[in-house]
Amino acid sequence: MTAQPKLCPCQSGREYDACCQPRHTGKTPAETPEALMRSRYCAFTLALWPYLIATHHKAHLNGLTETMLAEGPQTQWLGLDVIASDSVKDSGSVTFKAWYKDGQGVDAIFEQSQFIREDGLWFYTTGEQFTAQLPGRNDACICKSGKKFKKCCGK
Repeated sequence: MTAQPKLCPCQSGREYDACCQPRHTGKTPAETPEALMRSRYCAFTLALWPYLIATHHKAHLNGLTETMLAEGPQTQWLGLDVIASDSVKDSGSVTFKAWYKDGQGVDAIFEQSQFIREDGLWFYTTGEQFTAQLPGRNDACICKSGKKFKKCCGK
C-alpha cells in the first residue's frame, strides 16, 4: 500500500480519512453506487487489491484475483470525472471517466458501471466501455490542478 493521502484520490474534495478510508477499512459501507465507484477508483490509486476483490460481485469476477490486479500493468492515476449516477432499489449505474497515464500516454477508462445491492452492501458487477476523448491543449487539466492540460498532464 502507498502512503496515505491527505485529500481523497476520488476527488470528492474531502480528506481521505473522512471519505474513502472508512470504506476501505470496513468501518462504513458505501451508501450508493457512486460512493462505491469512488471508493473503488481510490482503491486502484492506492493499490488496495483486497478491497477491489471484496467489492466486485462474486458472480462477475470471472477469475480475477488480487494477484492479477497486483501484476499490472500499473498506471499513474490522474483524475476522476463522474458524469452520471443513479440507483433504483437494489441496482444502480455510474458513468465516469478515470484518467490515467501509462507508457502509451494519457487515456481514460470511460465506462458505465453496473452495481447491485445484496444484504445492504453494494457490489460492482459489469461495465460498458466507451471511447474517451482527450481534453484539448487549452482545456482545464484532468487532474484538477487548475492548470491547462498542455502545461500539466498533457506534457
